[in-house]
Amino acid sequence: MILISNIKKLVQVEKNSVKWVAGANMDKLDTIDNAFLLLRNEIIEDFGKMSELSKKYSKNQLKEYKVIDAKGKMVFPSFADSHTHLVYAGSREIEYVDKIKGLSYEEIAKRGGGILNSAKLLAETSEEELYNQSLPRINEIIGLGTGAVEIKSGYGLSTESELKMLRVIRRLKENTDIEIKSNFLGAHSIPAEYRGNQQKYVDLVINEMMPQVAAENLADYVDVFCDKGFFTVDETDKILNAATKYGLRPKIHANELDYSGGIQVGVKHNALSVDHLEFVGDAEIDSLLSSETMPTVLPGAAFFLNMVYSPVRKMIDAGLPVALASDFNPGSSPSGNMKLIMSMGCINYKMTPNEVINATTINTAYAMGLQDKLGSIARGKLANVYITKKIPSIEFMPYAYGSDLIEKVILRGEEVD
Repeated sequence: MILISNIKKLVQVEKNSVKWVAGANMDKLDTIDNAFLLLRNEIIEDFGKMSELSKKYSKNQLKEYKVIDAKGKMVFPSFADSHTHLVYAGSREIEYVDKIKGLSYEEIAKRGGGILNSAKLLAETSEEELYNQSLPRINEIIGLGTGAVEIKSGYGLSTESELKMLRVIRRLKENTDIEIKSNFLGAHSIPAEYRGNQQKYVDLVINEMMPQVAAENLADYVDVFCDKGFFTVDETDKILNAATKYGLRPKIHANELDYSGGIQVGVKHNALSVDHLEFVGDAEIDSLLSSETMPTVLPGAAFFLNMVYSPVRKMIDAGLPVALASDFNPGSSPSGNMKLIMSMGCINYKMTPNEVINATTINTAYAMGLQDKLGSIARGKLANVYITKKIPSIEFMPYAYGSDLIEKVILRGEEVD
């Protein structure tokens, strides 16, 4: 049990639960100055002004708590990173050089690089080695303030390898304190042997992979890369229709490369989120406004690939919620640093500091189905928080984009070494 006292500013406090923050409300952020936070039995027990602490609790009641003095420091809810591919084998820095030389994402993929390169490496890597490579990445993002993460498969592209990835994700769930959601992304790319007969691979995903994923209860969600050069709207529709009978809610890769129809098919199937969204127009915004689907932008991928930026301001001004996630993966966003993602949101997408905090906490928690458990400082929510170093303001977090400002991480009410 922990009492964090003398907190300069307790950020993202929530007295009445909300599922997400949208439109103009994204620029609103509730805070408490000179605050305390009580953590007990893995959950947030109470919080308020320091002046209230002695009135609510006697010295005898508080003596069982370990006290952390946070004078001059701030406390935030942990980041929720709702889109990663951090279970992968090896790295792809050679393709990084190809990008520098001017090759596009699609050109690299056509040469057998990209996702297919990762699939080849993964097939050659044992499950034990894949776990051993992935665990340090999990520990890294925990140290960077992330308390919940969604991890997708999709570098398998065969039944055996997809199951291998999902079993590693399950093992990470069992052996770490971070909250993990698993996403089956068998439809991430088309293996070389199915080029020219893409429907046969779609059938493999539906008729062989998905039943085994469901039988072993390996996934919380199902995903499809519905975009130019990958899976069509009709193919996505078939995969998501099949997913329904297994109780797997969709989360879609959409409109990264073009106006693909991926947003609309995601909304049709009540997708929890549609992600990437570099190409979004009025039709896509109208579709999202009438839905329960979270628009999720991945600034790291657009930055790394030098792509056009998603029209985030237009989406927020239209009244939509927006989430920001890292897309941590070896090919197009080799970083899970959500503080950096906040900075990119401010610099490249003209979001305010309040907006990027909402976009990386409560809105990403919703995009993982965890808004009742994480994403804000609220009584009864999981005690996943971080304490900053001494900083002058909330705005300093995204402003000092290259600085390590996190002093202590707490997951499930326990300090992380």
